[in-house]
Amino acid sequence: MAAAVALAAGMLVAVAPAAHAAAGASLPFTSVEAESATTTGTKIGPDYTQGSLASEASGRQAVRLASGQRVEFTAPRAANAVNLAYSVPDGQSGTLDVYVNGVKLAQTLTVTSKYSYIDTGWIPGAKQHHFFDNARTLLGRNVQPGDKVAFESTGTQVTVDVADFEQVADAATQPAGSVSVVSKGADPTGGGDSTQAFRDAIAAAQGGTVWIPPGDYRVTSSLGGVQNVTLQGAGSWYSVVHTLRFIDQSSSSGNVHIKDFAVIGEVTERVDSNPDNFVNGSLGPGSSVSGMWIQHMKCGMWLMGNDDNLVVENNRILDTTADGINLNGSAKGVVVRNNFLRNQGDDSLAMWSLYSPDANSSFENNTVSQPNLANGIAIYGGTDISVKNNLISDTNALGSGVAISNQKFLDPFSPLSGTITVDGNTLVRTGALNPNWNHPMGALRVDSYDSAINATVNITGTTITDSPYSAFEFVSGGGQGYAVKNVNVTGATVQNTGTVVVQAEAQGAAIFKNVTATQTGAAGVYNCPYPANSGSFTLTDGGGNSGWNSTWSDCSSWPQPGQGNPDPDPNRNLAKGRPASATGSQDVYTPGKAVDGDAGSYWESTNNAFPQSWTVDLGASYAVRRLVLKLPPSSAWGARTQTVTVLGSTDGSNYSTVVGAQDYRFDPAGGNTATVSLPGTTGLRYLRLTVSANTGWPAGQFSEVEAYLTS
Repeated sequence: MAAAVALAAGMLVAVAPAAHAAAGASLPFTSVEAESATTTGTKIGPDYTQGSLASEASGRQAVRLASGQRVEFTAPRAANAVNLAYSVPDGQSGTLDVYVNGVKLAQTLTVTSKYSYIDTGWIPGAKQHHFFDNARTLLGRNVQPGDKVAFESTGTQVTVDVADFEQVADAATQPAGSVSVVSKGADPTGGGDSTQAFRDAIAAAQGGTVWIPPGDYRVTSSLGGVQNVTLQGAGSWYSVVHTLRFIDQSSSSGNVHIKDFAVIGEVTERVDSNPDNFVNGSLGPGSSVSGMWIQHMKCGMWLMGNDDNLVVENNRILDTTADGINLNGSAKGVVVRNNFLRNQGDDSLAMWSLYSPDANSSFENNTVSQPNLANGIAIYGGTDISVKNNLISDTNALGSGVAISNQKFLDPFSPLSGTITVDGNTLVRTGALNPNWNHPMGALRVDSYDSAINATVNITGTTITDSPYSAFEFVSGGGQGYAVKNVNVTGATVQNTGTVVVQAEAQGAAIFKNVTATQTGAAGVYNCPYPANSGSFTLTDGGGNSGWNSTWSDCSSWPQPGQGNPDPDPNRNLAKGRPASATGSQDVYTPGKAVDGDAGSYWESTNNAFPQSWTVDLGASYAVRRLVLKLPPSSAWGARTQTVTVLGSTDGSNYSTVVGAQDYRFDPAGGNTATVSLPGTTGLRYLRLTVSANTGWPAGQFSEVEAYLTS
């Protein structure tokens, strides 16, 4: 799919940006979103709240299937294989039945939570994440465009996100003169340990090719000493290596070529000290990686040492608990292009100039979807780096679509220098609310985190759509006020940003030329230095700009999505994830439990001490029209009536009554839910619920308090 992306009936289709090469990779499959398919299940989302299932989904929406429910896709192309992105509850596994045009196939699709639900408590701001996984199947038949392919849950709750339809070619045959791993004792059934057979074949094939025939091979320890050899399989759907780590070596003389097979790992947690990667260390100069399917590793490739002129192309990297690819210093002339990456637990693609600078290297025409903790593409230091014609969507938590940064993490570090080229990239629903800063991160971020940016940063031909917050952000994220200088933004199209087009928080300067914006949520520019009085940011109008000439006037508060017009998601729950407080709480049943998105957890006030109040800060003033009050849906919660008064405030100090004391019935037979209609009074930032009675328990109790703009 050599194209930027638009959603038409949930399908990824080609839309080429004018005057630039198409953004993203040319892919052998076509993706269809579950929310656009026919289903007997329940659609979830959209949601941008860190830690929620929908926030990690492609398009921020998915379909939840209970037992016996199905989602039916219309095949967008001829295909004989499907890869399905899905999630199941933590600790559960199960199967999906597969149907083609109503006929149930013999094979089922196994789904599991084994590789999901990752906790990284050592990373500030991280919550449990990495909820989705991918499972693939050869259908055993050809489907044509318009055919119906359905997946039905057989017992376990399954949330289906997106289906990739692909026509897989026949398995390749053994190259002449190659050394087969089977001839050295490898077991293609996966029953035996093939580690030594792979080592023996590599040793025997120096200067030639190691052949990996169709089959499943178990490799129980990493391979080293790999140099001057080609490792080749029959295709990534046919030749599969199962291992915890594949190649681990600190150096190589190079000329290593790895292509056309799958390495599917067994990494279930992220342990940064473990080399649980497809490639850890170095392949050496003049090497290449192509046509690979890499899944369930910690990192796809964590590259150190001399990897000059490496080419990484036409690969799929899925479900890594950390980075997809990280060029960790010393990379010269490396090209990473035409790869597809989905569901990374850190940066999908990164260059980190630790020990020495990455130089003259590029990320080109890659498609990146759903990095669930960090950035789509991140450049941490380096000299003369290019980020060109990439398509990035649905970043989460701590990430922008593209980050150009002097965040060093460790020393010695080589800051950005020379010319950094960011050209022709398309960013869709990228940017996030940073839980450490408690304010937004833009779709494209330039960050003088640990030192001033003195490189020339040229940002050209950018398309930014549906960013939940800002489009371009200039910040000194370490809080030291370092300058962001020498930035040129030319020829950008910005559509439907939640807050502002430019979020300037550092001293420095940028020139904007031919940047057009439509449907901006709050204002054109937020220009408020951080820390305060650390120096101003100068925006120079180079001409041809339109649609973003207004400025956010209040530096004491962050603009919130939809504070202006339009709202990027007018149906969202305004209270979810917002700060909450109470006059008292019982044990672990704290105020935040009522806005965490989980109806099974709850706030309970101090017992036997009515009245008790619970308060939420919505972050901005809204004309709230409706509250939904919930208790846990479990039948163990007997029916009860709570007497509740709703109050509102603009400043958090002076409250007035919005809805007087009324009795609200909570009955498990009806979902333990009560709705409160509000008059839509403008200027309500703080909502307070005062509970004066409860027939079921001597305390105020809410599992969720949801606030909506809609009546």
